Amino acid sequence: MIYLARPHLSGKEWEYVKQCLDTNWISVAGDFVPQFEQKIAEYTNVQHAVAMSSGTAALHIALHTLGIGQNDAVIVPTLTFVASVNAICYTQATPIFVDVHQDTWQLDTHILENYLNIGTYAYQGNYYDKKTHKKLKAILPVHVLGNMPAMHRILELADKFNLIVVEDAAEALGSFYQNKHAGSIGKTGILSFNGNKIITTGGGGMLLTNDKQIAKHARHLIHQAKINGNEYIHDEIGFNYRLLNILAAIGVAQIEQLPYFLQKKQNIFQFYKEHLTPLGLITQKITENVRSNYWLSTFLLPDHIDKSGLLQFLQANEIEARSFWKPMHTLSMFKEFSYITQNNMAEQIYQKAISLPSGTDITETELHTVINAIKNYLKK
Repeated sequence: MIYLARPHLSGKEWEYVKQCLDTNWISVAGDFVPQFEQKIAEYTNVQHAVAMSSGTAALHIALHTLGIGQNDAVIVPTLTFVASVNAICYTQATPIFVDVHQDTWQLDTHILENYLNIGTYAYQGNYYDKKTHKKLKAILPVHVLGNMPAMHRILELADKFNLIVVEDAAEALGSFYQNKHAGSIGKTGILSFNGNKIITTGGGGMLLTNDKQIAKHARHLIHQAKINGNEYIHDEIGFNYRLLNILAAIGVAQIEQLPYFLQKKQNIFQFYKEHLTPLGLITQKITENVRSNYWLSTFLLPDHIDKSGLLQFLQANEIEARSFWKPMHTLSMFKEFSYITQNNMAEQIYQKAISLPSGTDITETELHTVINAIKNYLKK
């Protein structure tokens, strides 16, 4: 089987995990958690990085520390993985879905600006949604597939409408916008280290921020809000969101290999683009402001190719490929929330998008196997 994206454990993972086992530091205490946080902070050029059990947990905490709650609304692209919206709902805030740009597949800032200008009203320095009367509190751009939206416009609009920018950079470790790392541009940002990400800890995430108080509060919350000392005294509702030391050990070994992984991801993407573009497949546009990590090579099929048929054919030939996420506004639990769009590009992208094997352990022979299988399907 040629997998979509599996962990590539080719560095010192065994050595560092063995250190945890030999010393019994396998749980939430140990040296590897702070090491991993420091390495991520240095790479992303932020002052504080707080390791957590998942990217979703990191996003929940990021929103929670900003005081986002049930009377607030958070703007988020409809084309994203469900965790982005779940985290908003954990805080009891209301998501407002915005469509994506047809070329980049990222949050469309023109649609966003139009909504903010005509779909909101101002009151005492804040802006409220005209339909729900919820206070707009934050914009949550999602760096889909490692690409990034027009962050300079998002920051400008956030400043004009008194909004906080929280970046969902779960897929974007190694991506940059105008030489600033994904997740370091807004008030806070998050990364994911799930098994399919560019580096992995098996499961895990990281909150990024330059705000000392946010980092301090986040670290307090993920330790069940326990006050320092031997007494079990807690001063607010907390969470058990800590990253295990044994998983952080894997993360330290993985980030040591990040330059190689990034180069391999780019090579995979360029290989697919070279061979698939002549067949009529197209991929997301990377603007001049963005340096993408090319996390998962994803292409839009031309109208004459049946996506479900191709996916079934690839599976039968032991090639794992995936459909894209179903737009969030179409999911049953989110249908009541507003969707701001003009041409519903998210739905069009979803209908035709297919993600191809992009793991950093994929061989050139396997890449040719994928291309040949697609060509064989087209000959049917």
